[in-house]
Amino acid sequence: MSNKTNSGNFFEDFRLGQVINHATPRTVTTGDVALYTALYGARFAVNSSAEFAKSIGIAAESFGHMAPVDDMLAFHVVFGKTVPDISLNAVANLGYAVGRFGEPVYPGDTLTTTSTVIGLKENSNKQTGVVYVRSVGTNQMREMVVEYVRWVMVRKRDVNAVVAEEAVPDLPAAVAAADLPIPDGLNLAAYDTVLAGSSHLWDDYTVGEKIDHVDGMTIEEAEHMMATRLWQNTAKVHFNQFTEGQGRFGRRLIYGGHIISLARALSFNGLANAFKIVAINGGRHTNPTFAGDTIHAWTEVLERIEIPGRTDVGALRLRLVATKNQPCAGFPFKAENGKEFDPAVVLDFDYTVLIPRRKAS
Repeated sequence: MSNKTNSGNFFEDFRLGQVINHATPRTVTTGDVALYTALYGARFAVNSSAEFAKSIGIAAESFGHMAPVDDMLAFHVVFGKTVPDISLNAVANLGYAVGRFGEPVYPGDTLTTTSTVIGLKENSNKQTGVVYVRSVGTNQMREMVVEYVRWVMVRKRDVNAVVAEEAVPDLPAAVAAADLPIPDGLNLAAYDTVLAGSSHLWDDYTVGEKIDHVDGMTIEEAEHMMATRLWQNTAKVHFNQFTEGQGRFGRRLIYGGHIISLARALSFNGLANAFKIVAINGGRHTNPTFAGDTIHAWTEVLERIEIPGRTDVGALRLRLVATKNQPCAGFPFKAENGKEFDPAVVLDFDYTVLIPRRKAS
């Protein structure tokens, strides 16, 4: 057979400092926005209404005052580009850190992704290793729209292959307040809490507060398969039942980003005014999810952050936890068997959002 196809990189194919320019730039369309809403049910006003986005200064004039797309939609597009080169042969996506959302993305923008290998660590079983990459998504003007570090466990092609150089990067626990990107033109003087769906603003949240988002959403087979294809995510564990039916779970895994978007959409009930994600401080997919599982979510407020020079907007650092088949009310986060997470916990996601401040009287 002719050898013109791409079998993906295995652990021993990566090198520290390696730069990978990922194929297939992707132009975001209003169709992507409609499908995102259909898949996750996100209701944040700034992404749902061009007029609302215009009222706070972040509608794109060059695109006919269009609303920005959901931040996680932009993340999925940028992430999907990396899969054929980084995680086609992955066992699991292990975590995220140091993520920032830069320029807002609008329908009509074209996104491209580049990744740099910043860490490599072979596992003791010699069959897999962990690859750390910093991925940067840019628009057609080469402006950063999303950047993040993630680490993924990747199979080795040859268990006897020797890794030339190993290193584990030292990553901060959170994106510093001074590094949080604030959209140009943002002005919340006319922010309408009635249209946004909640009266609760930055001033109303306290550190340590926990919010049960109450609602649950069941994952259907067709939905997660559509999402995986929509983001052009080619990882075999998500779409190929022929191979994964013989794997350790016997079925296809749900793409982890699908869970993040579901949990973020559920968080509207309690955090409707958290209108923009500006940072991903850290995150882990703690247990697998499958079609038929029902996702619930709760949030803990970790930190209230003042934005220098701004009295109209503040930031909240939040811990978003998703569970499967178990409502969050009264649910024990930790496992009773000594493990870090209960088997029902599927996501532990630390991120930072912008939220309006209460106007001084």
